[in-house]
Amino acid sequence: MVVGDVPRRMALAVLGTAFFIVILDSTIVYVAVPPIQEALGFTRSGVQWVLSAYLLTFGGLLLLGGRMADLLGRRRTFMAGIALFTVASLLCGLAWSAQALLAARVAQGTGAAIMAPTALSLLLATFEEGPDRNKALGIWGGIGGVGGTAGLLLGGPVTALVGWEWVFFVNVPVGVMLLILCRVLPESRNPDQPKAFDVAGAVTVTAALVVVVYAITQAPTRGWIDTRTWTLFLCAAALLGCFVLVEKRSAAPLVPLTVFRSARFVGGNVTLLIAGMTVDGMLIVLTLYAQHVIGASALQFGLMTAVMTVMSVIGSILGQNVVTRSGVRPVAAVGMALLGAGCLLLSQISVQGGLARNVVFGLLVFGAGLGAAFVGGQIAAMSGIAEEQFGLAAGIADTFFTIGGALGLAVLTTVAASVTAQADDTPGAVALVDGYRTALAVGVGIAAVGLAAALALLAAPRAEAASRVLDQAD
Repeated sequence: MVVGDVPRRMALAVLGTAFFIVILDSTIVYVAVPPIQEALGFTRSGVQWVLSAYLLTFGGLLLLGGRMADLLGRRRTFMAGIALFTVASLLCGLAWSAQALLAARVAQGTGAAIMAPTALSLLLATFEEGPDRNKALGIWGGIGGVGGTAGLLLGGPVTALVGWEWVFFVNVPVGVMLLILCRVLPESRNPDQPKAFDVAGAVTVTAALVVVVYAITQAPTRGWIDTRTWTLFLCAAALLGCFVLVEKRSAAPLVPLTVFRSARFVGGNVTLLIAGMTVDGMLIVLTLYAQHVIGASALQFGLMTAVMTVMSVIGSILGQNVVTRSGVRPVAAVGMALLGAGCLLLSQISVQGGLARNVVFGLLVFGAGLGAAFVGGQIAAMSGIAEEQFGLAAGIADTFFTIGGALGLAVLTTVAASVTAQADDTPGAVALVDGYRTALAVGVGIAAVGLAAALALLAAPRAEAASRVLDQAD
């Protein structure tokens, strides 16, 4: 139900702030990892779990969190997610041991997995489909870009000035403020919605997503052809197979499989998957290049990525305007083309010169493409969705983007490491750059796949309208 008497701008501000702190938290912790390792006695291999525990929980529970909002009520689910995230952030900062911090990070990831898709589903319920929702989703995409860059910029100064604990404590006052302001949001549970909860579906799909994310994050270390890596992927495939069987037989499925009949819905989510792969893969390669080749500081690199963020905001805003006039396909396709062009420009990095010389123009092009691809994919993935499935659609979209990010990071770092390792007679810096350049060239190929998917799966404007009529007739 579209909100009429609730101030929609205030609702968007509350929901956008929640999304902002989720994205901020995913990047602000990176710079704090070394002092966390020293303070809490993590081993060299164990400290990665400060990041992995959050990523596994967040990626694995997004779909479940979104569906809970549909079944239990969006505002109450949103508030529960905020409360859990806020308390967990406080416990992260107060952690007295490595084990305590990891447990709190799991709780924090769970809260974030409830907050993110529920916030997006509330946005869909607040703005009706069309220009208003497109504009809101354009702002949403811009908020995501700003949050990621803010985390990279703030992580270093916060850790250096007041200590690593404050990368977690910063979430607490924001979370409390959000809980107070949640009264401006509508409660949107349909009283006719079935009260049954598909426990078997929830268990199987959550387990499958956790195993997939874990396998992806471990593959660069263990190798993509390692027996354990493939065993994990096979286990995930088996769990997904069980999930499909459960959903087909369930009277009240967690994920009605009929949503995947829409090419528009599938195409939008594939666009988000590819966008996630390119941005996270590109950023990790450029981070390694900045640190290991030209010796840039974390703050310098964060400031440089702000260039991409500004362009992604512009791309999101312009993209939603074009979607309203011409449909999602041209916006998503142009976005993917610009992502590929940005990766191509960035693949020309060299040993000589600083960040300004090597990456600024590439980031400008890439950022515009990211904003357009994200808003085009998200609008496509959310169009034509029934209100009782808003949380489901949001959870699926967030899951595709998150898994895409983990996959892109794993693939591009593997490619870079493999090419560098084969350059036995090449000087160190040159070998590293060769690996990074090859990885960015792979990013071009990934974006090309996204371009083909956008053209093939996202209907032209007239076809979209015809498809919507058919859907309503069914």
